Amino acid sequence: MDTADLTVTGAAPAAPPRFVSGSLLRHILIMTGTGAVGLVAIFIGDLANILFLSWLGDEAIVAAVGYGSSILFFTTSIGIGLSIAATSLVSPAIGAGHRPRARQMAASALMLTLAASIVLTVVVWVAVSPLLSLLGAEGRTHDLARDYLWILVPFLPPLALAMTATGILRSVGDARRAMHITLIGAIVNIALDPFFIFALGLGIHGAAIASGLARIAMVAYALFAVVRVHDMAARPTVSALQADWPPLLAVAVPAVLTNIATPVGNAYVTAAIAAHGDSAVAAWAIIGRIIPVAFGAIYALSGSIGPIIGQNYGAGENDRMRRAFTLSLAVNAAFTFAAWIALMLGTGLILEFFKQSGSSAELIRLFNIMLSPLFVFLGALFVANAAFNTLGRAQLSTWLNWGRATVGTIPFVEFGSRQAGAEGVLAGNMIGGIAFGALAVWLCYRLMDRLRIDAMK
Repeated sequence: MDTADLTVTGAAPAAPPRFVSGSLLRHILIMTGTGAVGLVAIFIGDLANILFLSWLGDEAIVAAVGYGSSILFFTTSIGIGLSIAATSLVSPAIGAGHRPRARQMAASALMLTLAASIVLTVVVWVAVSPLLSLLGAEGRTHDLARDYLWILVPFLPPLALAMTATGILRSVGDARRAMHITLIGAIVNIALDPFFIFALGLGIHGAAIASGLARIAMVAYALFAVVRVHDMAARPTVSALQADWPPLLAVAVPAVLTNIATPVGNAYVTAAIAAHGDSAVAAWAIIGRIIPVAFGAIYALSGSIGPIIGQNYGAGENDRMRRAFTLSLAVNAAFTFAAWIALMLGTGLILEFFKQSGSSAELIRLFNIMLSPLFVFLGALFVANAAFNTLGRAQLSTWLNWGRATVGTIPFVEFGSRQAGAEGVLAGNMIGGIAFGALAVWLCYRLMDRLRIDAMK
């Protein structure tokens, strides 16, 4: 029975692990395709936010969203790290045929996500103003970004729960409903944006309200799919939480550290860009919205390969697990090439839509035409990180991502800024990721070969 076709008739019957047989390329493309639709939809919702706000003709508002996005990226990355912990433990349990254990782990993961996201919300909300100052936001731009975040940060818990639920759905192979979670969020966001921004005249405050309501819609559907459709969350108990939280935290802590490395690196780039004026920050904010839309399939790929590798790892299919990783790298290269072509051809349209000209337009043009192909190395790093997390080597992901965010970012950005201004900052940020993407792939193949040898002993 296809788990994606189950209806609400009570407990879902146990189904055989989906990814341990059949075409690996088909599994990767289906999981990535459905994930990409959902991710790109939510990223389009974010893009619509900044597009509608750019129509207000106020550069300070667009720059404020750019500063705010750096902090939101940080909080979202923590939510992603918690969802990785759920996927890394639920999918091997399903692959090994231990459904009761998978249900208990899923429930514990949801409770851990709720507790951690509430604590994070309080900390970030209190620290919003000094964090923005640290990024270089000043004057009216600082105040607009502060108000935007004060409204949106309290909606982190529903977003984090929706992310963890998505990981659980992917672990059981229900790519369709995992996609629906983000589709619902995007549809609600895009539908409410014009009403709050223009009809009510709330501007950037209205954009934040619309995004918050979209997150509530996401978590409502996500929990329905996990609890009612798949019956994949056992009733949480104190004893279960005490047993499950240590192994979840063993993955979640390094996964969270891994994921916050990227927004920390991006925050550094934002601060470096800020030295070149609000126009450069506005361009960086637009590029930050273009990247996930153009490369949404690669983000989806990194989220999809974990359950596929996890089920085969749990089933002892080590050769099949290695082939899945190789195919995912090929798919990453193909998606990057397609995105590059689309960005090159669509540059003029992007500049027209966002009403950009002068130096900000040159920055966007530089990224689209010259720098975007280098995303293939970041994609390889993302895919390798997903494999490390699933195979119990989350610490490797942590070291690689922090290496990329520091050694692979700071010296390159500093040198680029001195030599070529804002253009050099963008170029340095992308060039610095090449070595770490290649190193991650090499280490992942070594790990898989070692696991295969150990299994033969």
